[in-house]
Amino acid sequence: MIRATAVAHYLGLFLLLLAASMVGLLFYTFWSGNPLPFRNACLITGGVGAALFGLFPRPATELSNREALLLVSLAWISVGLFGGLPFYFSPPFTSFTDAFFEAASGFTTTGATILTDVEALPAAIQFWRCLSHWLGGMGIVLMAIAVFPLLGLGGMQFYRADFSGAKSEKIKPRIIETVSALWKIYLILTILQFAALRWAGMNSFDAICHTFATLGTGGFSTRNGNVAAFDNPRIEYVLVVFMLLASVNFALHYRLWIEWRPKQFIADPELRFYLLVVFLATLALFASLRWHGGQPSSLAFRHSLFQAASILTTTGFANDNFAQWGPFAQLLLLALMFMGGCAGSTSGGLKASRILLVLKVLGRDFKRLAVRRGVFAVRLGERVIPEDMIQSLLNLVYLSLLVNFVASLLLTVTGVDILTSISSVAATMFNVGPGLGHAGPFEHYAHFPKVAKWILSGCMIAGRLEFYVFFAMLTPAFWRR
Repeated sequence: MIRATAVAHYLGLFLLLLAASMVGLLFYTFWSGNPLPFRNACLITGGVGAALFGLFPRPATELSNREALLLVSLAWISVGLFGGLPFYFSPPFTSFTDAFFEAASGFTTTGATILTDVEALPAAIQFWRCLSHWLGGMGIVLMAIAVFPLLGLGGMQFYRADFSGAKSEKIKPRIIETVSALWKIYLILTILQFAALRWAGMNSFDAICHTFATLGTGGFSTRNGNVAAFDNPRIEYVLVVFMLLASVNFALHYRLWIEWRPKQFIADPELRFYLLVVFLATLALFASLRWHGGQPSSLAFRHSLFQAASILTTTGFANDNFAQWGPFAQLLLLALMFMGGCAGSTSGGLKASRILLVLKVLGRDFKRLAVRRGVFAVRLGERVIPEDMIQSLLNLVYLSLLVNFVASLLLTVTGVDILTSISSVAATMFNVGPGLGHAGPFEHYAHFPKVAKWILSGCMIAGRLEFYVFFAMLTPAFWRR
């Protein structure tokens, strides 16, 4: 039986941490003269968190798997409800629907926005939007893992529930040491990218905001024209490098940065496959832009490399309006949205390792047709993949395609056209951000009906929880004793 009081206690602690992340901006807004949004948000979030944490006692035993999954799901819903409060109390946001959408998009690292004029936002709101990417990418769940074990709660359940791709190996036996190491890597990458963007020509505010958005693979920008507004090749190449680094499995980062095992880093089959896809996608887009789009070679290469990296990493930055590219390029980018980055990274999508395994399963089935009595194992590197894991993988692919179809169908009921419906659902459920049609890279989601915004917000959260966790709560078996 699920213990509601235990879940409520730790959800209260989570909300207290969320309120604490707003405190710095609250002090800034007192100095800048507009403290209302963050003052109200801190009071409400901190008050609800303190009430839940204080009224419901800490459980004597660790959370069960179902309780941990429920807590993770409620935490992601809560960041939309409470993380959206600074937006709700700000004039540019006209409804709670818009505030929830923006916050869900930020913390799930989707990067879709309802704002028509980003540059008109106050600096504190701009900063909170991009900080939500950074917290959502790694910080929220990892802070919970670092704090909860000290209170008697094992953190590995959260690690499995939120970073399902990393569940195949424990980076270190002690979860707090693991989190500490990952935080160090994350902070070092943050400092390095900030310095690189300053060198490339960005001012400090733009550099820190784009650093947060890049490492969280989110895509919020401080400019209406996104990255294209800077029109700076150095900035774009810096972003490409760090988008790719953020989309790599953090278990590999650990091996490279902490244990210094570069051979294992380079030899990883998922990483090799992922980089191969980046290369092939860049080549295909370059050919399309060069010979069919008529762009000069240097510009076509910049645009194709940047957009291939941006969409594959599910960051969603744009240095050109790819909604105006040819049909081949648009369809290719739409397909790349489904794949996403590597497992165990801050990226969304189905993950490169899963796509690679699906291809290996197809290859095995072709071999079985040729050699009826042959026994063929599916391997990822030196590891043999069990049949039950293969079945779960295929089920996840089926489920994601079903969600995409049903959500797209629901959007068309609200009056959204087919191309916009399909691409916006793919862009939100795989946490990419921009889509095609009226949800293109230089467009926004403000014109979507309210019902459509709630559907897409659900897609963001379901995608961040990788569908299974989200939909498991809707089954009667989840709630049975």
